[in-house]
Amino acid sequence: MGRQGQRWSVWILLFGLSVSVSGITRQELFPFGRNAGDQSLNEGNDETHEITLEKPVTFYEEQFNKIYINTNGFVALEKPTGESQYLGNMPASFKMIAALQGDLDTSDGVGKVFFRQDSNPALLQQAADQINRAFPEDDTVNPIHALVVTWVDVASHRAESRGDGLEHNGRRNTFQLVIASVETMSYAILLYPREAMQFQSTGSGYTMHAGFSKGQETFLLLTKKQGPYYRITDDTEASVKNLAEQTNSGRRGVWVYEFGTFPHFTNVAPGEVPDLPLDSHAFKSTRTHSQQHQVYPNPQQENLDGVYHRPEHPVPLQVHTVQFTPQDPEVVEIEDDNIEVDVFTYNPGECGGHKCSKFGECRNYPSGRCCKCKPGYYGNGIQCVSDGVPQRMNGKVSGRVFVGNSPVPVDFASNDLHSYVVVNDGRAYVAISAISPIVGFSLQPLSSVAGVIGWAFALQQPGFKNGFSIIGGEFIRRADVTFQPGGERLTISQDFKGIDEHDHLMVDTRLEGKIPEVPQGATVQIDPYTEIYQYSSNLITSSSTREYVINLQDGSTQSRSYNFRETITFQGCQHDEAVRAVPSTQMLSVDQVFVMYDFNAELLRYAMSNKIGDVNGGQTEENACFTGRHGCDTNAVCRPGQGNQFTCECAAGFTGDGRACYDIDECRETPQICGPNAICNNQPGTFRCECQDGFQFASDGQTCVEVHRPVDPCRTGTHDCDIPERARCSYTGGSSYICSCLPGFMGDGRRCQDIDECQVSQCHVNAVCFNTPGSFTCQCNPGFYGDGFHCSTEQEKTRCELHRESIVGSRSDPRGPRPAPGQYVPTCDANGEYEPMQCHASIRQCWCVDRNGVEISGTRLGPGQFPDCHDVPSPIRPTPNPSISPLPPGSHILFTQSGKIEYIPLEGHNIKKNEAKTVLHLPEKVVIGIAYDCTEKMVYWTEISTPAISKANLQGGEPIHLIKSDLGSPEGIAIDHLGRNMFWTDSMKDRIEVSSLDGSHRRVLVNTDLVNPRAILTDPTNGYIYWADWNRDSPKIEMAYMDGTNRRVLAKDDLGLPNGLTYDPQTSLLCWADAGTHKVECMNPQQGSRTQLMEGIQYPFGMTTDGRNLYYTDWTRGAIVVVDRHSRREVDEFQPQKQTRLYGITTAHAHCPSGQNYCSTNNGGCTHLCLATPAGRSCRCPDNAVGLGCVEREGRN
Repeated sequence: MGRQGQRWSVWILLFGLSVSVSGITRQELFPFGRNAGDQSLNEGNDETHEITLEKPVTFYEEQFNKIYINTNGFVALEKPTGESQYLGNMPASFKMIAALQGDLDTSDGVGKVFFRQDSNPALLQQAADQINRAFPEDDTVNPIHALVVTWVDVASHRAESRGDGLEHNGRRNTFQLVIASVETMSYAILLYPREAMQFQSTGSGYTMHAGFSKGQETFLLLTKKQGPYYRITDDTEASVKNLAEQTNSGRRGVWVYEFGTFPHFTNVAPGEVPDLPLDSHAFKSTRTHSQQHQVYPNPQQENLDGVYHRPEHPVPLQVHTVQFTPQDPEVVEIEDDNIEVDVFTYNPGECGGHKCSKFGECRNYPSGRCCKCKPGYYGNGIQCVSDGVPQRMNGKVSGRVFVGNSPVPVDFASNDLHSYVVVNDGRAYVAISAISPIVGFSLQPLSSVAGVIGWAFALQQPGFKNGFSIIGGEFIRRADVTFQPGGERLTISQDFKGIDEHDHLMVDTRLEGKIPEVPQGATVQIDPYTEIYQYSSNLITSSSTREYVINLQDGSTQSRSYNFRETITFQGCQHDEAVRAVPSTQMLSVDQVFVMYDFNAELLRYAMSNKIGDVNGGQTEENACFTGRHGCDTNAVCRPGQGNQFTCECAAGFTGDGRACYDIDECRETPQICGPNAICNNQPGTFRCECQDGFQFASDGQTCVEVHRPVDPCRTGTHDCDIPERARCSYTGGSSYICSCLPGFMGDGRRCQDIDECQVSQCHVNAVCFNTPGSFTCQCNPGFYGDGFHCSTEQEKTRCELHRESIVGSRSDPRGPRPAPGQYVPTCDANGEYEPMQCHASIRQCWCVDRNGVEISGTRLGPGQFPDCHDVPSPIRPTPNPSISPLPPGSHILFTQSGKIEYIPLEGHNIKKNEAKTVLHLPEKVVIGIAYDCTEKMVYWTEISTPAISKANLQGGEPIHLIKSDLGSPEGIAIDHLGRNMFWTDSMKDRIEVSSLDGSHRRVLVNTDLVNPRAILTDPTNGYIYWADWNRDSPKIEMAYMDGTNRRVLAKDDLGLPNGLTYDPQTSLLCWADAGTHKVECMNPQQGSRTQLMEGIQYPFGMTTDGRNLYYTDWTRGAIVVVDRHSRREVDEFQPQKQTRLYGITTAHAHCPSGQNYCSTNNGGCTHLCLATPAGRSCRCPDNAVGLGCVEREGRN
């Protein structure tokens, strides 16, 4: 918030740490259970299951391919002994990772132990986020494999009397261990939900243990001694309780450790981000001694009495984003010539057991201390928001609901919920997306789902407080709904989680039960109603009866009602006198209730006006501030005056007269507000500071300091590998690198010699081989034509000649080859190229084409008119969307990262790295697959965060959701630009599907013998699809006709993880990149022979081609790697500015490849799906096509 003049003031908020106060919940564990693909351990006590690992786990300095999961809260790297050997006698004699080891039991059928191996990109990204947050100063870690083990509701084996009255009969614990590995390192992520940790000792008083035991080691060939034992907990129950209360990763209840590096290992390394309050007066981070200790055997003694403890000292947290919000703090002025810096501080430390909001302060009351919001803000002091500013709320809806008499429930799986509240008049709007019509109409009466949001921000009458002003944004709400007259019952459970980093409130909603059916097409009207809220310590209750009217499509109506009871639980501060002064009963008045189900958008909407006031009703205050009829801007506060007088005042961060308020752009008014090496991002009512690339926030959370990264000898040229024309330098971290000879050369990488490929000639029998450095060339003999690999006596025809011949020669006639009546025949010039103007005699129309014969949009003219095809103007494009940077002319490489799609322009076959840009921002989305439709210039993508398939016009326009239902993990996607269809793989549902480009006419093509399908391609001209299945047990590459028939395996031997796949229609070469064999290979699918192009690549994911070069994304290198297919060597790489994991990649050609298929014209005569085949086309119906009038046909007619 800046002002110019001789004296400048800068508001600086010392917001050093942003950590969770309440710890994690059970819902925040990594996905587990049957729906996540887990297996479960046999029920019982001391049960063990052996797993053969898909990728080795590194434990200390060794690597293991097997692991043992045990009921008693641990996994072992060797077969464990019986529990009598280690219970109460830690450390164990075998190699153990103890998540929370004790005498546990699941034989009662309630407790479960779930486990699975997982390499799903979404889960690996979740693990990477936890690890990288815990080690902010280390290189970014991108796991390639994870083992997830979850102990759910496990009980103590013997709940014996302890003698202290604290027996834990009926108590249960839930906790989780995730082992995330890269090739030579492994990490443990331990998660302890606060509400699910109910006991700390088992059996005969054994305190539970967490830590890493190396087991016994052999010394001098004969003697065994106890190896290192790293303890996370000690022998006290308090240390076990602290697992859910403290952290080393920046999130309470989450602990991260590096416990193995191969081939050399020093110590178990704990995360470096403790959950500590800042000492704001000292302007520095505080340090504390961890409760975790590395334990070593005393070389002077053979028993455990001689162990000693070495405290670990976590380093201060590095904060990467700071948000500033204007307010009226205490001001300390520091004058220096022309600059005056106004600095304020706040104390975010403990205040009566709570941490105050950055907009709150700790106040003393006679009986204790409580947090209180500062002037200009309201809330409970722990959660504070600015007066007058509209509030936004985001969340997810899950659960299961039965509708009417249907025996089949409707499942909700992370449906998006968004809410917007105009707080100065109490108007609340709520929308829930992706609601099926089966249940959408019947959910209209349940305005109570949104009612609690209206209560939280209701317009306050004098002397009364809305929900947020009393309890803030963290509470649990449960509502029981009973419908009349049928007695159907539904439970609404809502977990309000406070304010996120975007200043939005967060809520998770779950619906369970049964609701009466509302006929499709009907609307619902809800009359105004009131609710009485009863307030007591940490509990709020209410009950009411709601009446509503169903308006049927035939004009008739039905009157119904339901009884409603709700409870709200929260953690309040009992010392706050202001809260105690709030009336114990208040009445919420709700009117202007609007409910609607949008059938086409599958969207459920609620809106209502809310006021909180006297339970006795009476005359409403006439002042407009209390009626909401004041006319103030939505970003303004209404201030009541005497009688009916009032004023409108713009909220903090806005300027204006109160009737019209405008955001203050602090970044423009005070350009240096964020300091050197920082970027200021303006936002409504506030601004954020972010460090530039190469910098990060220092421990003060404000100053951007340079990041010191290890020097890469391969980039700086300080390596001793052979010259780049003969060898490759591969950086492996730290100061290490590997030298390897390029394909076509042999040696140790430091000295490479050319291989003479002509000694074993690969050329055609009618060609001559010429050896070149690192490669060779083939040249056809005189009188022969071809590329040297294929030579014939006939000269190769041009694209236009082949196109013309395919039509003219497609009909047999006594007078020679003739086209079918009414069919368009292209015109070729003397050189065999397309004439710029093409005409169709039958329909008497002419148009312009590009050099590939593709019609140029907007040039087609009718009878008697001929377009000028020598200077065709560019088509007019729509106005670009702010989230889209229009794609410039030419060909490009498109690729995906988390939250965005980017492009690199191509100049010939060279990438123009300096012109790379983000073409589409998709915040909070994990975008995996990508495909490009060259006809309409549209990009299509798959996302797995909220599974969906979407598209956007890269010249402008909003992203469009095509498919959001019945998806598990959509990954690969491909477009048939001729038949106008899209194909995709789903690695969770194990199937390949097809639909029209608008998402309609959906059909499953392949759903058998698939395990992990990912990459998929189309060959529209010939009517084939190709895909790769990276199933670790049996990887393969397959092909089929576009209708899914004639499926066959192309490659299954010598494959590891075939991730990337690409097809070049000009050479008919199918190429793939394998992250298991670390090779790039190609083959002609019709001939079957495989050729190795490269070896020694690292971890490829996606792949594409421009005809000459191959481009693949590499997770390990964090780069797009360019390979010349002819010279068989790497020629370039591109590393995006923002280093997040790279996924899919595709080529956006300036013009469509030449070719046609039987679906190109009039949808092949099909009623619905036209799927090309080598012999013609198949007309197919979508799944569940009853009543669509669909006709299935084969062949060409």
